[in-house]
Amino acid sequence: MKSLLPLTIGWRFYRARQSNGFIGFISFASTAGIALGVAVLILVLSAMNGFERELEQRLLGVVSHGELLSVNEPLHDWQAIAETATHMPDIVATAPFIRMQGLVQKPGGFQGIVLNGIEPKYEQSASTLAEFMPEETWNTLSVAENNIVLGRSLLDKLGLDIGDTLSMYTPDMSQSNTLSAAKSHRFIVAGVYDVGGEIESTQAYVSMAYLANILKLPANSATGLRITVNNVFSAPRITRDLGYAQSQYLHLNNWTRSQGHLYQDIQLVRMVMYLVLALVIAVACFNIVSTLVMAVRDKSSEIAILMTMGLKRPAIMSIFIMQGGLNGFLGCTIGAVIGVLLATNLSAIASAIEQTLGIQLLASDIYFIDFLPSQLQQQDVIVVVAMGLVMSLLATIYPAYKATKIAPATALAGR
Repeated sequence: MKSLLPLTIGWRFYRARQSNGFIGFISFASTAGIALGVAVLILVLSAMNGFERELEQRLLGVVSHGELLSVNEPLHDWQAIAETATHMPDIVATAPFIRMQGLVQKPGGFQGIVLNGIEPKYEQSASTLAEFMPEETWNTLSVAENNIVLGRSLLDKLGLDIGDTLSMYTPDMSQSNTLSAAKSHRFIVAGVYDVGGEIESTQAYVSMAYLANILKLPANSATGLRITVNNVFSAPRITRDLGYAQSQYLHLNNWTRSQGHLYQDIQLVRMVMYLVLALVIAVACFNIVSTLVMAVRDKSSEIAILMTMGLKRPAIMSIFIMQGGLNGFLGCTIGAVIGVLLATNLSAIASAIEQTLGIQLLASDIYFIDFLPSQLQQQDVIVVVAMGLVMSLLATIYPAYKATKIAPATALAGR
Protein backbone atom coordinates (compact mmCIF):
# COMPACT_ATOMS: atom_id res chain seq x y z
CA MET A 1 0.00 0.00 0.00
CA LYS A 2 2.88 2.31 0.82
CA SER A 3 4.26 1.87 -2.70
CA LEU A 4 0.96 3.16 -4.13
CA LEU A 5 1.04 6.36 -2.09
CA PRO A 6 3.12 8.39 -4.64
CA LEU A 7 0.78 7.29 -7.41
CA THR A 8 -2.28 8.28 -5.39
CA ILE A 9 -0.80 11.70 -4.59
CA GLY A 10 0.26 12.12 -8.21
CA TRP A 11 -3.29 11.42 -9.37
CA ARG A 12 -4.68 13.98 -6.90
CA PHE A 13 -2.10 16.56 -8.01
CA TYR A 14 -3.06 15.84 -11.63
CA ARG A 15 -6.74 16.43 -10.91
CA ALA A 16 -6.01 19.56 -8.90
CA ARG A 17 -3.81 20.88 -11.69
CA GLN A 18 -6.77 20.84 -14.08
CA SER A 19 -8.53 23.39 -11.84
CA ASN A 20 -5.71 25.88 -12.50
CA GLY A 21 -6.78 27.45 -15.79
CA PHE A 22 -3.37 28.35 -17.22
CA ILE A 23 -1.62 25.12 -16.19
CA GLY A 24 -4.66 23.15 -17.33
CA PHE A 25 -4.50 24.80 -20.78
CA ILE A 26 -0.82 23.91 -21.26
CA SER A 27 -1.57 20.39 -20.06
CA PHE A 28 -4.38 20.13 -22.61
CA ALA A 29 -2.09 21.47 -25.35
CA SER A 30 0.55 18.86 -24.59
CA THR A 31 -2.01 16.06 -24.59
CA ALA A 32 -3.58 17.29 -27.84
CA GLY A 33 -0.17 17.64 -29.48
CA ILE A 34 0.83 14.10 -28.59
CA ALA A 35 -2.55 12.77 -29.75
CA LEU A 36 -2.27 14.64 -33.07
CA GLY A 37 1.27 13.43 -33.71
CA VAL A 38 0.42 9.80 -32.87
CA ALA A 39 -2.76 9.81 -34.98
CA VAL A 40 -1.15 11.38 -38.04
CA LEU A 41 1.91 9.15 -37.80
CA ILE A 42 -0.26 6.00 -37.68
CA LEU A 43 -2.26 7.35 -40.63
CA VAL A 44 0.81 8.13 -42.74
CA LEU A 45 2.45 4.78 -42.01
CA SER A 46 -0.77 2.99 -42.97
CA ALA A 47 -0.91 4.94 -46.24
CA MET A 48 2.70 4.04 -47.02
CA ASN A 49 1.94 0.39 -46.25
CA GLY A 50 -1.01 0.62 -48.62
CA PHE A 51 1.17 2.01 -51.40
CA GLU A 52 3.68 -0.81 -50.89
CA ARG A 53 0.88 -3.40 -51.03
CA GLU A 54 -0.56 -1.93 -54.23
CA LEU A 55 2.92 -1.68 -55.75
CA GLU A 56 3.52 -5.38 -55.09
CA GLN A 57 0.05 -6.74 -55.89
CA ARG A 58 -1.05 -4.41 -58.69
CA LEU A 59 1.96 -3.00 -60.55
CA LEU A 60 4.43 -5.80 -59.89
CA GLY A 61 1.69 -8.29 -60.73
CA VAL A 62 1.79 -6.97 -64.29
CA VAL A 63 5.42 -5.89 -64.58
CA SER A 64 7.94 -8.70 -64.82
CA HIS A 65 9.81 -9.47 -61.61
CA GLY A 66 12.71 -10.56 -63.78
CA GLU A 67 13.41 -10.95 -67.50
CA LEU A 68 15.86 -12.87 -69.65
CA LEU A 69 16.06 -11.08 -73.01
CA SER A 70 17.72 -12.29 -76.19
CA VAL A 71 20.30 -9.92 -77.66
CA ASN A 72 20.94 -10.63 -81.34
CA GLU A 73 18.65 -13.57 -82.01
CA PRO A 74 15.61 -15.26 -80.44
CA LEU A 75 16.02 -17.51 -77.45
CA HIS A 76 17.39 -20.84 -78.68
CA ASP A 77 15.15 -22.89 -76.44
CA TRP A 78 13.01 -20.92 -74.02
CA GLN A 79 11.27 -24.16 -72.97
CA ALA A 80 14.56 -25.50 -71.62
CA ILE A 81 15.18 -22.29 -69.68
CA ALA A 82 11.66 -22.47 -68.26
CA GLU A 83 12.29 -26.07 -67.26
CA THR A 84 15.48 -25.02 -65.46
CA ALA A 85 13.54 -22.30 -63.68
CA THR A 86 10.97 -24.78 -62.35
CA HIS A 87 13.75 -26.47 -60.35
CA MET A 88 14.64 -23.20 -58.60
CA PRO A 89 12.52 -23.00 -55.40
CA ASP A 90 12.20 -19.20 -55.41
CA ILE A 91 10.64 -19.01 -58.90
CA VAL A 92 6.86 -19.27 -59.01
CA ALA A 93 6.21 -19.22 -62.76
CA THR A 94 7.68 -18.31 -66.14
CA ALA A 95 6.15 -17.03 -69.37
CA PRO A 96 7.65 -16.40 -72.83
CA PHE A 97 7.06 -13.17 -74.70
CA ILE A 98 8.01 -11.32 -77.86
CA ARG A 99 8.64 -7.59 -77.61
CA MET A 100 8.69 -4.92 -80.28
CA GLN A 101 8.87 -1.15 -80.05
CA GLY A 102 7.28 1.32 -82.40
CA LEU A 103 5.35 4.56 -82.86
CA VAL A 104 1.63 5.20 -83.15
CA GLN A 105 0.11 8.44 -84.31
CA LYS A 106 -1.91 10.57 -81.94
CA PRO A 107 -3.42 14.04 -82.23
CA GLY A 108 -0.50 16.44 -82.45
CA GLY A 109 2.30 13.93 -82.95
CA PHE A 110 3.44 10.39 -82.24
CA GLN A 111 3.40 8.18 -79.19
CA GLY A 112 6.02 5.52 -78.51
CA ILE A 113 4.70 2.17 -77.29
CA VAL A 114 6.10 -1.23 -76.43
CA LEU A 115 4.22 -4.10 -78.05
CA ASN A 116 4.26 -7.33 -76.06
CA GLY A 117 3.32 -10.60 -77.69
CA ILE A 118 2.09 -12.99 -75.00
CA GLU A 119 0.62 -16.46 -74.75
CA PRO A 120 -2.31 -16.33 -72.26
CA LYS A 121 -1.94 -19.94 -71.08
CA TYR A 122 1.57 -19.16 -69.82
CA GLU A 123 1.02 -15.50 -68.94
CA GLN A 124 -1.90 -16.20 -66.62
CA SER A 125 0.33 -18.13 -64.22
CA ALA A 126 3.11 -15.53 -64.28
CA SER A 127 1.17 -12.25 -64.02
CA THR A 128 -2.12 -10.72 -62.92
CA LEU A 129 -2.72 -8.92 -66.21
CA ALA A 130 -5.92 -10.90 -66.85
CA GLU A 131 -7.46 -9.40 -63.71
CA PHE A 132 -7.36 -5.90 -65.20
CA MET A 133 -9.32 -6.60 -68.38
CA PRO A 134 -12.59 -8.34 -69.28
CA GLU A 135 -12.42 -12.07 -69.92
CA GLU A 136 -13.47 -11.72 -73.56
CA THR A 137 -10.64 -9.24 -74.11
CA TRP A 138 -8.15 -11.64 -72.56
CA ASN A 139 -9.37 -14.46 -74.78
CA THR A 140 -8.70 -12.43 -77.94
CA LEU A 141 -4.97 -12.67 -77.18
CA SER A 142 -5.14 -16.44 -77.66
CA VAL A 143 -6.04 -16.03 -81.34
CA ALA A 144 -3.24 -15.42 -83.85
CA GLU A 145 -4.90 -12.32 -85.28
CA ASN A 146 -4.13 -8.62 -85.29
CA ASN A 147 -6.05 -7.89 -82.07
CA ILE A 148 -4.38 -5.39 -79.74
CA VAL A 149 -5.15 -4.52 -76.12
CA LEU A 150 -4.25 -0.99 -75.03
CA GLY A 151 -4.07 0.72 -71.66
CA ARG A 152 -6.98 2.98 -70.81
CA SER A 153 -4.89 6.15 -70.72
CA LEU A 154 -3.18 5.29 -74.04
CA LEU A 155 -6.57 4.69 -75.68
CA ASP A 156 -7.72 8.12 -74.49
CA LYS A 157 -4.54 9.82 -75.72
CA LEU A 158 -4.92 8.29 -79.17
CA GLY A 159 -8.58 9.23 -79.32
CA LEU A 160 -9.60 5.69 -80.24
CA ASP A 161 -12.36 3.35 -79.21
CA ILE A 162 -12.75 -0.42 -79.11
CA GLY A 163 -13.07 -1.76 -82.66
CA ASP A 164 -11.03 1.06 -84.25
CA THR A 165 -7.95 0.44 -86.37
CA LEU A 166 -4.52 1.34 -85.06
CA SER A 167 -1.40 1.76 -87.22
CA MET A 168 1.99 1.14 -85.66
CA TYR A 169 5.25 2.13 -87.35
CA THR A 170 8.47 0.22 -86.78
CA PRO A 171 11.93 0.63 -88.36
CA ASP A 172 12.84 -1.74 -91.17
CA MET A 173 16.25 -3.26 -90.42
CA SER A 174 15.91 -6.19 -92.78
CA GLN A 175 18.32 -4.96 -95.42
CA SER A 176 21.95 -5.20 -94.26
CA ASN A 177 21.09 -3.65 -90.89
CA THR A 178 20.54 -0.26 -92.49
CA LEU A 179 17.62 1.95 -91.55
CA SER A 180 15.08 2.35 -94.35
CA ALA A 181 11.45 3.42 -94.61
CA ALA A 182 9.36 2.50 -91.60
CA LYS A 183 7.03 -0.46 -91.77
CA SER A 184 3.37 -0.03 -90.96
CA HIS A 185 1.40 -2.66 -89.07
CA ARG A 186 -2.35 -2.44 -88.61
CA PHE A 187 -4.15 -3.70 -85.54
CA ILE A 188 -7.74 -3.82 -84.36
CA VAL A 189 -8.34 -2.47 -80.84
CA ALA A 190 -9.91 -5.48 -79.13
CA GLY A 191 -10.12 -4.04 -75.63
CA VAL A 192 -8.42 -2.14 -72.84
CA TYR A 193 -6.83 -2.90 -69.50
CA ASP A 194 -6.89 -0.68 -66.38
CA VAL A 195 -3.79 -0.89 -64.22
CA GLY A 196 -2.91 2.77 -63.76
CA GLY A 197 0.33 4.67 -63.93
CA GLU A 198 2.85 5.02 -66.71
CA ILE A 199 2.51 1.40 -67.81
CA GLU A 200 -0.92 2.12 -69.30
CA SER A 201 0.60 4.73 -71.62
CA THR A 202 3.46 2.62 -72.93
CA GLN A 203 2.53 -1.08 -72.91
CA ALA A 204 0.23 -2.83 -75.40
CA TYR A 205 -0.47 -6.55 -75.81
CA VAL A 206 -1.07 -8.78 -78.83
CA SER A 207 -1.00 -12.47 -79.60
CA MET A 208 2.50 -13.91 -79.36
CA ALA A 209 1.95 -16.04 -82.48
CA TYR A 210 0.81 -13.03 -84.52
CA LEU A 211 3.79 -10.91 -83.44
CA ALA A 212 6.15 -13.78 -84.25
CA ASN A 213 4.65 -13.86 -87.74
CA ILE A 214 5.23 -10.12 -88.17
CA LEU A 215 8.88 -10.42 -87.11
CA LYS A 216 9.31 -13.63 -89.14
CA LEU A 217 10.55 -15.57 -86.14
CA PRO A 218 10.75 -19.38 -86.10
CA ALA A 219 7.77 -21.28 -84.72
CA ASN A 220 7.59 -21.57 -80.91
CA SER A 221 10.33 -18.97 -80.46
CA ALA A 222 10.44 -15.99 -78.11
CA THR A 223 12.60 -12.94 -77.57
CA GLY A 224 12.40 -13.09 -73.81
CA LEU A 225 11.28 -15.05 -70.77
CA ARG A 226 9.69 -13.42 -67.76
CA ILE A 227 9.93 -14.93 -64.31
CA THR A 228 7.78 -14.45 -61.23
CA VAL A 229 9.35 -14.99 -57.81
CA ASN A 230 8.12 -15.46 -54.25
CA ASN A 231 9.95 -12.48 -52.80
CA VAL A 232 10.10 -9.50 -55.19
CA PHE A 233 13.16 -8.13 -53.41
CA SER A 234 15.15 -11.23 -54.32
CA ALA A 235 14.31 -10.86 -58.02
CA PRO A 236 17.72 -9.35 -59.02
CA ARG A 237 19.63 -12.26 -57.49
CA ILE A 238 17.34 -14.95 -58.86
CA THR A 239 17.32 -13.43 -62.35
CA ARG A 240 21.10 -13.27 -62.29
CA ASP A 241 21.45 -16.87 -61.11
CA LEU A 242 19.11 -18.16 -63.82
CA GLY A 243 20.73 -16.06 -66.54
CA TYR A 244 24.28 -17.09 -65.65
CA ALA A 245 23.26 -20.74 -65.93
CA GLN A 246 22.49 -20.30 -69.67
CA SER A 247 24.93 -20.68 -72.54
CA GLN A 248 23.25 -18.08 -74.76
CA TYR A 249 24.19 -14.40 -74.53
CA LEU A 250 21.31 -12.75 -72.66
CA HIS A 251 20.36 -9.36 -71.30
CA LEU A 252 19.14 -9.60 -67.69
CA ASN A 253 16.54 -7.20 -66.36
CA ASN A 254 14.39 -6.95 -63.23
CA TRP A 255 11.71 -4.70 -61.78
CA THR A 256 14.10 -2.66 -59.64
CA ARG A 257 15.50 -1.09 -62.81
CA SER A 258 12.16 -0.09 -64.31
CA GLN A 259 9.95 0.44 -61.24
CA GLY A 260 12.43 0.55 -58.36
CA HIS A 261 12.16 4.34 -58.12
CA LEU A 262 8.55 3.96 -56.97
CA TYR A 263 9.57 1.78 -54.03
CA GLN A 264 12.44 4.12 -53.17
CA ASP A 265 10.10 7.12 -53.26
CA ILE A 266 7.67 5.37 -50.91
CA GLN A 267 10.47 4.55 -48.46
CA LEU A 268 11.83 8.10 -48.64
CA VAL A 269 8.42 9.62 -47.90
CA ARG A 270 7.93 7.13 -45.07
CA MET A 271 11.28 8.06 -43.47
CA VAL A 272 10.77 11.83 -43.86
CA MET A 273 7.23 11.74 -42.48
CA TYR A 274 8.35 9.50 -39.61
CA LEU A 275 11.03 11.99 -38.62
CA VAL A 276 8.77 15.03 -39.01
CA LEU A 277 5.91 13.57 -37.00
CA ALA A 278 8.25 12.17 -34.36
CA LEU A 279 9.48 15.75 -33.91
CA VAL A 280 5.85 16.89 -33.59
CA ILE A 281 5.40 14.40 -30.74
CA ALA A 282 8.69 15.55 -29.21
CA VAL A 283 7.60 19.22 -29.32
CA ALA A 284 4.32 18.26 -27.65
CA CYS A 285 6.32 16.49 -24.95
CA PHE A 286 8.20 19.72 -24.24
CA ASN A 287 4.86 21.14 -23.14
CA ILE A 288 4.85 18.43 -20.48
CA VAL A 289 8.13 19.88 -19.19
CA SER A 290 6.54 23.34 -18.99
CA THR A 291 3.45 21.97 -17.30
CA LEU A 292 5.40 20.07 -14.67
CA VAL A 293 7.79 22.94 -13.98
CA MET A 294 4.82 25.18 -13.21
CA ALA A 295 3.16 22.39 -11.24
CA VAL A 296 6.29 21.98 -9.11
CA ARG A 297 6.36 25.70 -8.36
CA ASP A 298 2.65 25.68 -7.61
CA LYS A 299 2.92 22.69 -5.28
CA SER A 300 6.23 23.55 -3.62
CA SER A 301 4.68 23.98 -0.19
CA GLU A 302 2.78 20.67 -0.50
CA ILE A 303 6.02 18.98 -1.54
CA ALA A 304 7.77 20.45 1.50
CA ILE A 305 5.03 19.17 3.82
CA LEU A 306 5.28 15.70 2.30
CA MET A 307 9.04 15.73 2.82
CA THR A 308 8.69 16.74 6.44
CA MET A 309 6.24 13.88 6.90
CA GLY A 310 8.93 11.47 5.74
CA LEU A 311 8.21 10.98 2.05
CA LYS A 312 11.47 10.08 0.30
CA ARG A 313 12.86 11.93 -2.69
CA PRO A 314 12.34 8.99 -5.12
CA ALA A 315 8.67 9.01 -4.12
CA ILE A 316 8.50 12.76 -4.84
CA MET A 317 9.92 12.06 -8.30
CA SER A 318 7.34 9.33 -8.83
CA ILE A 319 4.52 11.81 -8.10
CA PHE A 320 5.50 14.13 -10.94
CA ILE A 321 6.57 11.37 -13.31
CA MET A 322 3.07 9.98 -12.93
CA GLN A 323 1.54 13.38 -13.72
CA GLY A 324 3.54 13.71 -16.93
CA GLY A 325 3.00 10.05 -17.73
CA LEU A 326 -0.76 10.53 -17.50
CA ASN A 327 -0.54 13.29 -20.11
CA GLY A 328 1.48 11.06 -22.40
CA PHE A 329 -0.75 8.03 -21.83
CA LEU A 330 -3.92 10.01 -22.47
CA GLY A 331 -2.48 11.62 -25.60
CA CYS A 332 -1.16 8.32 -26.98
CA THR A 333 -4.45 6.53 -26.27
CA ILE A 334 -6.59 9.19 -27.93
CA GLY A 335 -4.17 9.48 -30.84
CA ALA A 336 -4.04 5.71 -31.36
CA VAL A 337 -7.84 5.42 -31.40
CA ILE A 338 -8.22 8.30 -33.86
CA GLY A 339 -5.33 7.06 -36.02
CA VAL A 340 -6.70 3.52 -36.21
CA LEU A 341 -10.19 4.75 -37.10
CA LEU A 342 -8.87 7.06 -39.82
CA ALA A 343 -6.43 4.48 -41.20
CA THR A 344 -9.07 1.76 -41.52
CA ASN A 345 -11.39 4.14 -43.39
CA LEU A 346 -8.81 6.19 -45.30
CA SER A 347 -9.84 5.05 -48.79
CA ALA A 348 -13.52 5.79 -48.11
CA ILE A 349 -12.67 9.18 -46.59
CA ALA A 350 -10.49 10.14 -49.56
CA SER A 351 -13.21 9.04 -51.98
CA ALA A 352 -15.79 11.14 -50.12
CA ILE A 353 -13.49 14.18 -50.26
CA GLU A 354 -13.02 13.70 -54.02
CA GLN A 355 -16.75 13.50 -54.62
CA THR A 356 -17.56 16.45 -52.36
CA LEU A 357 -14.90 18.83 -53.69
CA GLY A 358 -14.89 17.52 -57.26
CA ILE A 359 -11.14 16.90 -57.27
CA GLN A 360 -8.90 13.90 -57.90
CA LEU A 361 -6.25 13.29 -55.28
CA LEU A 362 -4.31 10.74 -57.34
CA ALA A 363 -4.38 10.77 -61.14
CA SER A 364 -4.02 7.30 -62.68
CA ASP A 365 -1.98 8.62 -65.61
CA ILE A 366 0.66 9.91 -63.16
CA TYR A 367 0.54 7.43 -60.28
CA PHE A 368 0.16 3.69 -60.59
CA ILE A 369 -3.16 3.87 -58.72
CA ASP A 370 -6.05 6.36 -58.72
CA PHE A 371 -7.15 5.90 -55.09
CA LEU A 372 -5.58 6.40 -51.68
CA PRO A 373 -4.72 2.98 -50.21
CA SER A 374 -4.29 2.09 -46.58
CA GLN A 375 -3.04 -0.97 -44.71
CA LEU A 376 -3.00 -0.76 -40.93
CA GLN A 377 -0.32 -2.89 -39.29
CA GLN A 378 -0.37 -3.71 -35.60
CA GLN A 379 3.38 -3.28 -35.17
CA ASP A 380 3.18 0.30 -36.47
CA VAL A 381 0.59 1.20 -33.84
CA ILE A 382 2.65 -0.44 -31.09
CA VAL A 383 5.88 1.30 -32.13
CA VAL A 384 4.25 4.74 -32.43
CA VAL A 385 2.44 4.49 -29.10
CA ALA A 386 5.56 3.18 -27.36
CA MET A 387 7.60 6.04 -28.84
CA GLY A 388 5.08 8.59 -27.58
CA LEU A 389 5.02 7.08 -24.09
CA VAL A 390 8.82 6.94 -23.85
CA MET A 391 9.15 10.57 -24.98
CA SER A 392 6.51 11.60 -22.45
CA LEU A 393 8.26 9.83 -19.59
CA LEU A 394 11.64 11.25 -20.56
CA ALA A 395 10.14 14.74 -20.53
CA THR A 396 9.10 14.28 -16.89
CA ILE A 397 12.54 13.43 -15.53
CA TYR A 398 14.01 16.94 -15.19
CA PRO A 399 10.95 18.61 -13.58
CA ALA A 400 10.50 15.62 -11.24
CA TYR A 401 14.17 15.81 -10.28
CA LYS A 402 13.89 19.53 -9.57
CA ALA A 403 10.95 18.79 -7.29
CA THR A 404 13.24 16.70 -5.07
CA LYS A 405 15.62 19.67 -4.67
CA ILE A 406 13.05 21.82 -2.94
CA ALA A 407 14.24 22.80 0.52
CA PRO A 408 11.31 22.21 2.93
CA ALA A 409 12.32 25.01 5.29
CA THR A 410 12.59 27.60 2.52
CA ALA A 411 9.33 26.51 0.86
CA LEU A 412 7.37 26.57 4.13
CA ALA A 413 8.91 29.86 5.25
CA GLY A 414 7.62 31.59 2.11
CA ARG A 415 4.14 30.12 2.44
